[in-house]
Amino acid sequence: MSALPLSGIKILDLTRVLAGPLSAQMLADLGAEVIKIERPGGGDDARAFGPPYLKDPDGKENNNNSFYLCANRNKKSVTVNIATPEGQDIVRELAKSCDVMMENYKVGDLKRYRLDYESIKAINPRIIYCSVTGFGQTGPYAPRAGYDMLAQGIGGLMSITGEPDRPPMKVGVGIADVMCGMYATTAILAALHHREKTGEGQYIDLSLLDTQVAWLVNVGLNYLTSKQVPQRVGNEHPNIVPYNVLPSSDGFIILAVGNDSQFQKFCDFAGAPELAKDPRFVTNEARVKNRRVMYELLPGITRRKTQGEWIGGLAKRGVPCSPVNTVDQVFADPQVQHREMQIRMPHPLSADGMVDLIGNPIKYSATPVDYTLPPPHCGQHTDEVLGELLAMPAAEIADLRKRGIV
Repeated sequence: MSALPLSGIKILDLTRVLAGPLSAQMLADLGAEVIKIERPGGGDDARAFGPPYLKDPDGKENNNNSFYLCANRNKKSVTVNIATPEGQDIVRELAKSCDVMMENYKVGDLKRYRLDYESIKAINPRIIYCSVTGFGQTGPYAPRAGYDMLAQGIGGLMSITGEPDRPPMKVGVGIADVMCGMYATTAILAALHHREKTGEGQYIDLSLLDTQVAWLVNVGLNYLTSKQVPQRVGNEHPNIVPYNVLPSSDGFIILAVGNDSQFQKFCDFAGAPELAKDPRFVTNEARVKNRRVMYELLPGITRRKTQGEWIGGLAKRGVPCSPVNTVDQVFADPQVQHREMQIRMPHPLSADGMVDLIGNPIKYSATPVDYTLPPPHCGQHTDEVLGELLAMPAAEIADLRKRGIV
């Protein structure tokens, strides 16, 4: 087995909550050494986003909750109070030997501590410095605090999510945070490649709002092309019909017909060949124009068979169809289990010494993702990192801890 793709890359992670930590976790899964800086005492803000919390072997809850656990695997936690001059010196010393520094503080916050890009670049010109904010480093909204739901709202996602006759709806997970984290990962990897060729580090400015606007994708282009403002269509697809949740005789199915051939196969299996010949439905363009008629007819047809009959029968014909799983059904799904999307790792602060986590979706042939470190408890690696990377004596670390600096 080859070394992991990012073996030898060292990342100083000053991000909190979700977008930045998810990006750092992805990089850690790929082999980077990630040093997570947390506030002494409370740690990452996400540690307070509970319940549910882990319970230790004595049944006592601790601040390793599900929100924190989902985004901090394979990292080392070091507590540093960056509001103190000594804490700022520690971060700068760590940055000297790192390839990447990540942060998600409000615009300008780290400049007063001399932990901004220009200050760090002065001591490490090759560093790649990634800032994740709500609205970016420039523009009228730059000073504002930004959160996922705000990005979903301002960025248009909520206006197209939900039923037409209901209020706007956010997506059920913090998807603007998640996607911003993925863009950050891509940007950092590309910057590392650029540095490999040129020796040049650089600054990366990423925002939740920019990310949200970027992944409006086809819906955004529907507007830019037609100048017609997209509306909420519930589970329907604006450009593909039929593509919707429909009733079977014993539950719901998702029918996602991607082309005219699949529609003909669906009609054949459904015992409704007349639909495949109807001029209103022969092509996807015609079905989109006549979507209301199509969706008035389909429930009466889909109720004729069970969920299992639809899913199994259409799968054999190459027509996409699936159930609508609850989250417990997701992790019980044989495909999800086969792909090892639920993993277990040792964790000293859990009742049975193990913690369940969601696996990484990347499947490499030569350098498979490695799960080495469980999400750390706050400050777990402070002595190790300061002792090894900064050659700091144990007595000095103990003194800093006593004074609340680490």
